Amino acid sequence: MSAKNKLTLSVQYPDARLQESLTRPKIRRWVQAALFAPAELTIRFVDAEEGRTLNRDYREKDYATNVLTFAYNEGEELPDDAPTQADIILCTDVLEREAAEQKKTVEEHAAHLIVHGVLHAQGYDHMDDEEAAEMEGIETEILAGLGYADPYAD
Repeated sequence: MSAKNKLTLSVQYPDARLQESLTRPKIRRWVQAALFAPAELTIRFVDAEEGRTLNRDYREKDYATNVLTFAYNEGEELPDDAPTQADIILCTDVLEREAAEQKKTVEEHAAHLIVHGVLHAQGYDHMDDEEAAEMEGIETEILAGLGYADPYAD
């Protein structure tokens, strides 16, 4: 959306099923498109067991979910040049199932979930209708700029 911000990115594939198709350069492009400030991020692809454990332990929800964002400096007053720090966890099993259900490619759905997670890392949320509409609009604009269709279109 804006000029490139400084990005330190780690991509981890403990669940390696998508490692060849969702490459680090692709992921970096998606992350960079959603950044409004410098960031230090880890994107991690996990299986359903690890996804469920993380969701249960940190959100008290006993199921694997598509994406979890752990924003480490959320709500803190930071200097302008301080990076956003977060881990963004994607559950491969849920990502693949949802992509099939929504008749999207895994790449399209992964791009959306990563953009969504990066926005969460920067303080965006969807707890009420107004926040959800704002976040969805930003996601749609970013994804269009990356060449992907509106993820919320029916």
